[in-house]
Amino acid sequence: MPLLTTGKTFIRDLEKTGALAVYAPLEGGFEGRYQRRLRTNGYNTMNFSARGLGDLSAYLMGVHGVRPAHLGKKNIGQEGAVGPTYFVPPMALSQVENLPPKSKGLVLWIIEGFVLSRQEKEYLANLSKIEPKIKVILELGGERYFRWQPLSDVISTVA
Repeated sequence: MPLLTTGKTFIRDLEKTGALAVYAPLEGGFEGRYQRRLRTNGYNTMNFSARGLGDLSAYLMGVHGVRPAHLGKKNIGQEGAVGPTYFVPPMALSQVENLPPKSKGLVLWIIEGFVLSRQEKEYLANLSKIEPKIKVILELGGERYFRWQPLSDVISTVA
């Protein structure tokens, strides 16, 4: 069975720009093919949704506090009324620090990117300049065929 796509132009564009905006068919399947191409070319991938991320810079690159659901239990006089805060290591930076020696870098594949603000998209577009081993793929919507373009171009056309 021949390959439908080799993904070479996709990977070349990702390495050149650092961040891509992706439009994929809604029935799915294409994302897995391109993620497999990334892994065979030496990249590790991390998949997550843009919904509920909060502060992107804190979540991806800094230690940040989280408060789990209290489930109806309260500690009187020990913590605040909202519950205890647990501090979590940075998600992307900790992955980059633990990459295998032969890895080219980490690709953040973020789905539902249309919920992000313009400022958050600009941060993701510039993230590879802050940390060169991190590349970003942001899914922004559906399309009849799988297509991509630099995230910075998408941000500039929306303005």
